[in-house]
Amino acid sequence: MIPLFPGLTGKQAETYALVLSALGIAYRIQKQARTWEISVIDHDVEKALTAIKAYQQENKDPVRPPRNTVPGFTRTYTGLFVAALLLAVHVAITGRQVHDPVARFYGASARHILDGEIYRCVTALMIHADTMHLMGNMAGIALFGTAVCSITGWGAGWFTILVSGVAGNLMNAFFFKTGHLSIGASTAVFGALGILSGHQVIKKLGLPGQRLKALLPLGGGMALLGLLGSSAHSDIMAHLFGFLCGMGIGVCWALWIKHPPSEKYQIIFAGVTVLMLLFSWMP
Repeated sequence: MIPLFPGLTGKQAETYALVLSALGIAYRIQKQARTWEISVIDHDVEKALTAIKAYQQENKDPVRPPRNTVPGFTRTYTGLFVAALLLAVHVAITGRQVHDPVARFYGASARHILDGEIYRCVTALMIHADTMHLMGNMAGIALFGTAVCSITGWGAGWFTILVSGVAGNLMNAFFFKTGHLSIGASTAVFGALGILSGHQVIKKLGLPGQRLKALLPLGGGMALLGLLGSSAHSDIMAHLFGFLCGMGIGVCWALWIKHPPSEKYQIIFAGVTVLMLLFSWMP
């Protein structure tokens, strides 16, 4: 085969391959040091050149996004604010010596959740057993939560993280059914980790020659789950369910949404997230 299109980016290689496939032209993609190369059979050289030239002519003036469009990765520091919120709730609870009653009435009790007290799936995320428990989750939510928001935007990011934590607690309740109480933001923390893993898996699958490497984000996420989420006093099943729910969200985001919504929708997502938190504390 004759090397025909050297020095391509991964996106270009994928696009040119689609053009050649549509015309039934056999090709081979090879990765060079930092670029990609497409080769074709000798007798298809002219046909392939014509096809790619026609494609380039049709797409030489792509529509550029306006400057105020939210980019694929956005900078946000909202993870620090959410970590501060967890700290404020913990201080308010322990400062009034009502920690145990709050855990009983608002913790993720499997039996009560299955009896219809779904609000516990939300409120349990904001209750922590002690300072060490709190500090670990503050660090995790600041790190992984901020990373999620850099992909989805700040409002959509915290909404998806909250949904993954709530869904994880709900699945945990169905798993244990009775006699199990879970508290802490760690289910949402691992939900955020799952969102990142699922998103990266799909992104890797979309690149030529990267399909095997697509398993690396999943393996990394599972390794962190085992390393950080399986200590003696942690709820490993809640962590696992949070991670799996988050991964499903991350996969869906990468497949169908792909880019952060506009600022208007970020505000809407943030508003819905705040309302979910507020109404959950007022059952």
